[in-house]
This record gives sequence, structure tokens and C-alpha cells, in this order.
Amino acid sequence: MRKAIYLTVAVALATAAPWLHAQDEKAEIQKKLASQFTLTKLTADNTDIVTAGSVLVLHKDGLLMFSIDTKVPPTSTYKDGKLSMGFGATLATNLALGQKQPGANCSNVPQRKFVAGEKFWIVGLAVKDDGVILVAYSDPYSDVRYYGQLGFPFQKHSIPPADDVLKTIAEVVTVQPADNSSGGTAQAPASSTPGSVQDTQPEKAFTPIAPPPAPTDAPPAAPKTIEKGQTKEVVVAILGQPSKVVKLGTKEIYYYPDMKVIFVSGKVTDVQ
Repeated sequence: MRKAIYLTVAVALATAAPWLHAQDEKAEIQKKLASQFTLTKLTADNTDIVTAGSVLVLHKDGLLMFSIDTKVPPTSTYKDGKLSMGFGATLATNLALGQKQPGANCSNVPQRKFVAGEKFWIVGLAVKDDGVILVAYSDPYSDVRYYGQLGFPFQKHSIPPADDVLKTIAEVVTVQPADNSSGGTAQAPASSTPGSVQDTQPEKAFTPIAPPPAPTDAPPAAPKTIEKGQTKEVVVAILGQPSKVVKLGTKEIYYYPDMKVIFVSGKVTDVQ
């Protein structure tokens, strides 16, 4: 009887050993990432920076980001020396967007591709069983901020040493030295809440950052203003996706519940 108990304990320990080792590896990676990257804290609605963290410099072309009004960020994965958003990630993002923003998908939301040499803030990071995720947040471009995720997948059933993970990440982004971190980036005031990464996602697709809930005692939002000469991207960033679009040659009409915006050659000419 005693031998049977010893055998059961030995089998349980042998089964648990790989899992415990993986947790240790993940904890070590998380620790080193936290020591290298200081998260930027955002306002409760994610529209601005209140406490600046690390500024990251991009070393590879092709980092896709969506406007912060988009409910789900894209995930660009680093593999074989390149950044790209694969079929699986695109499909998962389209499904998530369709649930949160009916009619929205990866091809019609306001977006921008960042290239080597450009800079942005880091607002979230997570170490998962299948890889590391960094969440990026940009300065305004034509009054629109963008965000997206950088995914660094692990080989199947294998978590590499922390130093190897950091070397791989350094091929794509590095922290700009502190004495230059204000150059070409937004200046920030005082504290708030960083972006976070959740844990549920379709297979082989990283989990998007979840927008924090708006505070219950928040003051009324400022009225949304549309001006002549603004582009379609700026209008969508302010008002969101229109309920209907009518195209008449170079003229387009975006219909919203309480107004319609008229564009000619891609710029606002009238609001009714």
C-alpha cells in the first residue's frame, strides 16, 4: 500500500514538473520585460497620455495599428525576420470587430502602417503560454492616435530562456535612451491606468487590449465638431463608422443618426 502511494506521488510530481518549469520561465520573462519597459499610463478613455513610460523605436517595417476608436486592435506577429498580420489573426480580429462594431473589419477601419525608425509608446505587455505581447500606442497623426499589438510567438510546447526572448524583441523594438525620449513624442502630465491584456482568444491569435471602463463620475464628453476640409479618416475617428455611405463620383455622403457629412475628393465640404 505504501509503495502504491509513493508511486502515485512520484507520477504526480513528474507530471507537474514541466508545467512548473514553464511557469518559472514565464515569470522570469515577465520580470525582465518589466525591468526593461516602463508602461505608459493612459487616461480612462484611452485618448491621451497622463504618465509617460518608455519610448520604443521600431526596427522593422509593417507594424499595423488601428485608430483608438476601433474596439479591437490588430496583432502584427514577428516571424522569420518579418512583421505581418497573418490569416488567422486577421480572421480572429474581423470576428471580434464584427461583434463589437457591426460592419467593421480589418479593411475598413482607420489604420496606419508604421515603418522602421518610427516611435511609439508601450502601454501593455503580457507573457502567455504561446508568446509575448507588447501593446503599442502612437502620438497623434492628423489628430488621430493609433494602437496595436506586437506578438512574439514561442515554438510549440517550448518556452525559450528570458534572454533569448529579449534578444528577439530587440530585433523589432528597442527603448529610446532616456535623455532623448521626449524627442518626437508626446509630452505627458500625471497618473492614470495602463492598458492591459486579457486571456481569452481564438486559437493561435493573441488577445487584444481591453479598453478600461469609463469612470461613473466622468464629466460630459465635449461636443464632437466636424469642420470643412477634414478628411474621411478624421471624421470617422471623431464620429465613428457611418450607418450608410453613398458614392456619387468624387462626391461621397456619410450618413449618421443625426447628420450627414458630404465629402468631395475625400474632404468635408458640407455638414447637414
